Amino acid sequence: MSAAVLFDELPAGGGKRIGIATLNAEKSLNSLSLEMVHALTERLTVWAQDDGITVVLLQATGDKAFCAGGDLQNLYASMRQHHSSPERDDAAANQYAADFFRHEYRLDYQIHTYPKPLLCWGHGIVMGGGIGLMAGASHRVVTGQSRLAMPEISIGLFPDVGGSWLLSRMPGKTGLFLALTGAQVRAADALFLGLADHGIAQESKAAVLAALLEQPWSGQRADNDRLLTQVLRRHADTALAEAGPVQQHFELINRLCGAASLAQIVAALSQHASEDAWFNKAIATLRAGSPGSIALSHALQQRVAGLSLADVFRLEYIAALHCAARPDFAEGIRALLIDKDGKPGWQPPTLQQVSADWLEGFFAAPAWPAHPLADLGRPL
Repeated sequence: MSAAVLFDELPAGGGKRIGIATLNAEKSLNSLSLEMVHALTERLTVWAQDDGITVVLLQATGDKAFCAGGDLQNLYASMRQHHSSPERDDAAANQYAADFFRHEYRLDYQIHTYPKPLLCWGHGIVMGGGIGLMAGASHRVVTGQSRLAMPEISIGLFPDVGGSWLLSRMPGKTGLFLALTGAQVRAADALFLGLADHGIAQESKAAVLAALLEQPWSGQRADNDRLLTQVLRRHADTALAEAGPVQQHFELINRLCGAASLAQIVAALSQHASEDAWFNKAIATLRAGSPGSIALSHALQQRVAGLSLADVFRLEYIAALHCAARPDFAEGIRALLIDKDGKPGWQPPTLQQVSADWLEGFFAAPAWPAHPLADLGRPL
């Protein structure tokens, strides 16, 4: 059986080496499993402490996806078991979900704060947990085949693993729009939104890697960042930077998502008549999505303003555990992946039935001695 993540080290200029981590679950579109999370965390830790490693490349096998999201099958099984247990009212009692999210959040925070240049090659589908891996990389590449989204609204979750932090920093109201609609974006809009830094044709990947091996790497982070940036800029495909639908609809998105309340925003989006297929698909996803996820995604973007990344991760972790304990997350996975009937029974079924008290419950910390992510952002 093949390893979930493949690791390699290539000799490079300056007597240094480039570490390469390759997600290796092509059949599942490289969905992020707990095994992958542990393997990546362990190797990134080793490479961070190895003076011979100068740059890390994070990539994936296959042409379809970098990472299509988290491993939902095991999460679903754990939720079904938890929901029927005597501890169903304890959000922290689902041990698998608590472990999965805890380790996934730690890995993503490790990438955000990595001490060396980390290049993420986001070719193909990059969604959900894949965005979590890519978002914190110091250098993020998209290709002509990249499709990025945070479509958690369709499965009763929310844009997690730092999604609230990332989306809240996008231009205008675009981050809120993407959270509410799960809209997919390609290279040009990924660059515009700050989801990526460089657009490069997939056909140029081999040339990029060859150029990286020839650079005069040193032990200085700033110099190595500069060398990596220069290589990526030399191979940039300017055609990938042409305006995409988010840019084309930028003023419209700002106007529709600028209403005073969430109910007004959803009504404005749902009632807008458009001839654009991309926009209409986004609105159809909003209409079919979990009303609880709509409210939670909106509330999170309001709450994270001014918070540090570590505090956002701690907040989202609590919300994720509550999602696993409540019915919509499991129901969304059932309708999409298990029974595949496309008919989730959301609870509550409408946005009007989402009460303030019900929503506030997502932010209630379980009775822990200490938050499992308490040490994030603190000096060792």
